[in-house]
Amino acid sequence: MTERSSNPLKRPVDAFWRPTTASMRFLALLGVLGNAGIIGTGGAVRVTKSGLGCPEWPKCTGDSLVPTSSAEHPMLNMAIEFGNRMLTFAVLAIGLMVFVAALRLRPRRRDLLVLATAQPLSVVAQAVIGGIVVLTDLHPTSVSLHFLVSPALLIFCVALWVRAGEGDEPPRRLVGPRLRALAVALCVATGAVMIAGTVVTGSGPHAGDAEARRYGFNIEDVARVHSVFAWVTVALTVVLLVALRRSAAPAALRRRAMELFAIELAQGLVGYVQYLTDVPAPLVVLHMLGAALMWIAALRVVLATRDRGPLASTPAPAPATKATQPA
Repeated sequence: MTERSSNPLKRPVDAFWRPTTASMRFLALLGVLGNAGIIGTGGAVRVTKSGLGCPEWPKCTGDSLVPTSSAEHPMLNMAIEFGNRMLTFAVLAIGLMVFVAALRLRPRRRDLLVLATAQPLSVVAQAVIGGIVVLTDLHPTSVSLHFLVSPALLIFCVALWVRAGEGDEPPRRLVGPRLRALAVALCVATGAVMIAGTVVTGSGPHAGDAEARRYGFNIEDVARVHSVFAWVTVALTVVLLVALRRSAAPAALRRRAMELFAIELAQGLVGYVQYLTDVPAPLVVLHMLGAALMWIAALRVVLATRDRGPLASTPAPAPATKATQPA
């Protein structure tokens, strides 16, 4: 009898235990999606006033890890906050799988391992900051920091996703230093928009709980500052698009810039509609998800300004079972 051939990656566990370059990139993409998604669920916590749905940390209540009936905290709010905490564990699990995959990938790629290591460690840091948020009764500074950890972690996630699909040649610049600097400035401006956005949210009606402290700024003033940063970002994007069109920039970089511009327009539309309609809760969540997508797109623009060569083919991992000897 002959051995029946088997697919070495037919089991889900093989994606990280016996990784290939394809499964490594897939797991990296899951890391990007997970950290973008937790920004959205964090927004849902804020707009439903569920920030203190679980009033304790790490337990949900003083004597229970999970939501229980309470006269002071509605069950719905407890469930929303608890669900957001559970998603953090899901993102941590993805980060651990990414790390194991990078550790077991052959040939091992050191930069992928460094980027992968940052992911579970950053999620743990985010969980600790989340505990500080609860223990400080949603102090706006801790809430803003809790939000901004996710965009910081997305830097590692997006870089890993892109690098997992590239080769390991020395970086080769695809544009001149001015275009490169413009792309970096655009990314910095996008980050400034997100930071200003946390101040707007921390000064407005959706601070996570009806009794939560606010920054104390006038909401219209901080919204205008946020808008100025947004318009600067759009202006830089337009300048970059024009400059790329007049240069010999690769088509992939032009596509990344157009994707960012499209997201900016959609994000701006949502922002102005929510401003004119007294900041309805669903639009706040949509705006936060849009911020995550805009940040990812800005990071991809910067990464598309250089090249690391084609991805070398990686041999498929050997089958886990021993060959059956002929009878």
